[in-house]
Amino acid sequence: MGEYFHSVRLDKDKCKGCTNCIKRCPTEAIRVRDGKAHIIEERCIDCGECIRVCPEHAKFAITDTFKMLCDFKYRLAIPAPSLFGQFAGKLSDIEIIATLKMLGFDDVVEVALGADFVSMAYRKYFEQPDVLRPAISSACPALVRLIQVRFPTLLPHIIPIESPMEVAAYIAKQELLKKKNINPKDVGVFFISPCPAKVTAVRQPVANATNVDGIISFSEIYGLIIRNYSKLRHFPELLKTSHPRASSGGLRWARPGGESIGFHDKISHVQVQGIDHIIKVLEQVEMGKLRKVDFLELQACPGGCLGGPLTVENPFVARVYINQMANNRTNTPEIDEAWYQELNEAGVLHFSNDIKARQIMKLDDDIHKALKKVEDVERITDSLPGLDCGACGSPTCRALAEDIVQGLATRTYCTIELRNDVRKLAERMLDFAENLPPTMEENSNEEDNNETK
Repeated sequence: MGEYFHSVRLDKDKCKGCTNCIKRCPTEAIRVRDGKAHIIEERCIDCGECIRVCPEHAKFAITDTFKMLCDFKYRLAIPAPSLFGQFAGKLSDIEIIATLKMLGFDDVVEVALGADFVSMAYRKYFEQPDVLRPAISSACPALVRLIQVRFPTLLPHIIPIESPMEVAAYIAKQELLKKKNINPKDVGVFFISPCPAKVTAVRQPVANATNVDGIISFSEIYGLIIRNYSKLRHFPELLKTSHPRASSGGLRWARPGGESIGFHDKISHVQVQGIDHIIKVLEQVEMGKLRKVDFLELQACPGGCLGGPLTVENPFVARVYINQMANNRTNTPEIDEAWYQELNEAGVLHFSNDIKARQIMKLDDDIHKALKKVEDVERITDSLPGLDCGACGSPTCRALAEDIVQGLATRTYCTIELRNDVRKLAERMLDFAENLPPTMEENSNEEDNNETK
């Protein structure tokens, strides 16, 4: 089994073993043992659900710090579209881009520009006659990893087109290299992210090699922008050179339904957000349903990328600001067929490797042993209470049964089973006390008589 990188980490000193996280994890990747949560690395998809629900803030995401900019001579920022909805309408898109430059970035290329090209690639993808339907968007890395872990048979449904983040990173770096005769190693591309899954997508790509060098979270960059944007009055030239280049459609990728806008209602599509709802939809697809739907826009976070675990603003409020900003964009997007073909020929837009399934749900490498273990899991599951309370430290009774079969737990981890065992033991002890051998009763009576004398 290969090694996995994870951006979601646990601070064991803060963990109280409350079991909130094990109930929310969509891949059952967390157990509570010895009073602390433990993450099963091969199951974790870095969706950040545990970060949302942990009352002790014991779960956190690791990202790069702003100090990493010093590692590169030239620094490029590629902000996610959802960043532009984080400032309660106080800053325009021009001011946000200009402030990023003032903070130390040599240039800023919106990920929304990459989204414009990905939208074009999606449209061309559906012009093919043999598209497997429903086709599933590949933009959300948590979704892609969810399919790898829980729904590997659906991997062929994922559209083999790169994320807007990677396309924007390539554009940003290549444009700078064309302007300046510099060493590519001196250029650092930093994605400004709402999501821990994006960190994992960069550190451990599932298809192509990444074009991103570092990731800075919204929660870190937000404070820097708020504290410094007022200084723009001293740098009027930055405002003149910071006009957004992406279309309103590219910016709308920040919100639910944004990906589907690019199809101009020419295909049937369904957009779903939230990991629980996504799982239900994928189960339907796995059963052979939804074949009349052309495109599934699935986003793991409620509210889409605007609701990412690393965001600052309420996603429903941020959506209003994104729509307002998109409606105010009057610029004509720069993308055209020639530029698209240039990116396509460079191999930037499409996956060069197939996405592989994560074989972590199997009980044993030997098929006969695995079948026997499946029978044992079913038998043990049927014998357990079926409450799925999580008090045992496993998320469900079936998960506990799997842990028992794998030798990672015992039946007494279940508090109800333990209570029943204790009650049975007490009843047996009482029965023993009431039915002692005659010799023991005689000795007991003699001791009582001696005490009376």
